[in-house]
Amino acid sequence: MELILVLKIFFIICVIVALYAIIRNLDIIKIILIYWKDLIFRK
Repeated sequence: MELILVLKIFFIICVIVALYAIIRNLDIIKIILIYWKDLIFRK
């Protein structure tokens, strides 16, 4: 019973960390897309 509880907590922490990483990467991806768009339309 204890092991299942620990695994659930660990899984929840992993999901939160993964979501945070995805959200952080979305900002970086947006910056990259804006940069490429500026490069393309500047020509």
